[in-house]
Parts: sequence; structure tokens; C-alpha cells
Amino acid sequence: MNDTNELHIEGLTKSYGAGEPVLRELGLTVPAGALTAVLGPSGCGKTTLLRIVAGFLRADAGTVRLGDRLLSGPGVHLPPERRRIGIVPQEGALFPHLTVARNVAFGLTGTDRAERRRRTEEMLELVGLAGYGDRMPHELSGGQQQRVALARALAPKPQLVLLDEPFNALDSALRTGVRSDVRAALCATGATAVLVTHDQQEALSTADLVAVVRDGQVAQCASPQDLYRRPADPWIAEFVGDAVLLPATVDSYGTARTALGPVPLATPPGGPSAGTVLLRPEQLRLTDTDSEGTVRGTVTDICYYGHDAMVTVTVEGHDTPVGIRVAGPLPVSQGEETGIRVVGEGSLHRGGGLRG
Repeated sequence: MNDTNELHIEGLTKSYGAGEPVLRELGLTVPAGALTAVLGPSGCGKTTLLRIVAGFLRADAGTVRLGDRLLSGPGVHLPPERRRIGIVPQEGALFPHLTVARNVAFGLTGTDRAERRRRTEEMLELVGLAGYGDRMPHELSGGQQQRVALARALAPKPQLVLLDEPFNALDSALRTGVRSDVRAALCATGATAVLVTHDQQEALSTADLVAVVRDGQVAQCASPQDLYRRPADPWIAEFVGDAVLLPATVDSYGTARTALGPVPLATPPGGPSAGTVLLRPEQLRLTDTDSEGTVRGTVTDICYYGHDAMVTVTVEGHDTPVGIRVAGPLPVSQGEETGIRVVGEGSLHRGGGLRG
């Protein structure tokens, strides 16, 4: 993969007026050819970060490099049109008076007509819209418009593609398919890409890396699996998925004693300790109340989703009800007593982060 397409951000700081900084010395590296999701709650600085990388905003401090080119830094602010960055905005933002083909070819300046036509047809085929060149944007579905927007962004062969919450306007039935199509197209071109989103499922299912932004800084950047299984702290654990957090004491054998019974730790602390153990709802099983190795609880709520259900259970000795993800037929009813058993290992949080 070409390292000239690696995005490297260091010490990025940005404030609006006299207010608190939106970005606080943020650092992030996006490897060449990777799709990295920037995930965070509203107001955390995601959009500000994207606009600075694109060149629409000036940073107060810090640097943005794309390969060996300095895009933004002390005394340097390359304008957007010189950055070789493609942008896929929310809702496509196609030119309504231009055909699909002319939308895609819009950024292909400086090339002859035959090359523009060839590149346009190549991009439309890549996004699954071969033969749609003569249509107008209003004749397309929302998902098709987003694929045209991606084709337009990829046509000039940019070093980097920025996707600004591009699936927000799509209904849930379309979203999964369009996400898959977009990822396949990016992989086919080898493009480096940054996807800005507040949707945890979207980030985990689409990206190679996920950078969680909190209060203007990257709190953790990891693969989706590592982020879900080994979050850096309880806030991240709860933000990227459903979490069961249990106060615990750890014995000299590395086993955590919790309200749900003993829990082995993926990375024991090396001696007696105390903290908070993280489990995921799919690590809990409903069992008979008299089964060995279980604790008892009472079912207080059931949320049924079809493919699975979230069963909420109150447990004596634990103030917060725990969520248990159940696949298949429901073995319990609301108000019923049940047993709970832990499967697998937990992660221990002791102030600075989660171990394991």
C-alpha cells in the first residue's frame, strides 16, 4: 500500500471564539488504504475535525499531513481544491441540474472528453450503477444517490476520502446494503478513508479501525474487535455497546468476586486488587435457579428484537439491573425468577483503564 496516502494528525486544537476548545491537541493516524471511523457523541468535535482535514476550517494549532505533504500547520493552510481529498457529504448533495454522469465527471478537470467518459463509466460500474449515467438525481433512490456521491469523490483518484455521516438519511432497510457497497468500492480502489459517524453499529461493522473521540481528543483507536473486547475505560465500554459493569474484588488467583459470582480475568492484575469488571450481555446465560454455579435474579423487563432479545434482571447485592442478550426462543417471562451464569473472561478497570 502507498504510504503517501497515510493521514497523520498531531496536536490539533480548535476553538470557536472565546469558548472552550472543541479539539484539544487531538492526534490520529489513519494508515494508507484503511477505512477509519471517527466515532463519538454529538458535540465531541467529529465534524470540526473533518472540516479541518478537508481544508474548510483553519486549526488554531497542530498539523495535518497526508503522506509527505503538509496540509495544515504553522503558517500553512492548503486550500481544499489542492488537498487531493474527496468528500462524500450527508444526503449525497448531488447537483440536481446535472445528469448522473456529469455529476461523477464534475471533478475531472484537465482531462480530455474520452478519458472523462471512460473514468465516469468505470466509477459507475464500481458502485453498481452502470447504465445510470443519463438519469437525473431525482430519478434515483437515496441509496443510489449516495453511491453516485461516492463515485464522484473517487473519480479524481484522491489520496483521501472523507465520508460525513453519509448514511444518516437512509432508512434502516437500505443502510446496511449501502454501507457494504461503499466499503467494497473503497477497498477496490485502495483508497484511504475516514468515516465520521455517531452510530456505533455502523462504525464497528464498516471500519478497519475505530477512533472514539471524547471531549475533543481521541480516547481510544483500535480495531472494532479490540475496541469492543478491550475498551480503555468504562465510558468507552458503554459507548460502543451494551456493557455490564460490576464492582469486584480480585483474589490472589486472579479471579474477580462479583454479584454474579466469580469471574476469571483475561489479564489478572498480579495480586489482590479491587475495581470494576466489564462483561458484555452475550457473556451472561439464563439458567435454572438451582443450576450449579449460578446466582438468582428476577426478570424485570424484556425487549424483543426478533433475532434476539435483551432481558433485564435484578440481582440481589447489585444496585443496577443487568442486561442479558438472549438468542432464540425466550426461556423466561417478566417477573419470573431465573438463574444467571457468566461465560468467558472479564476485563478489570482500576481507575486508569480496563485490563484484558
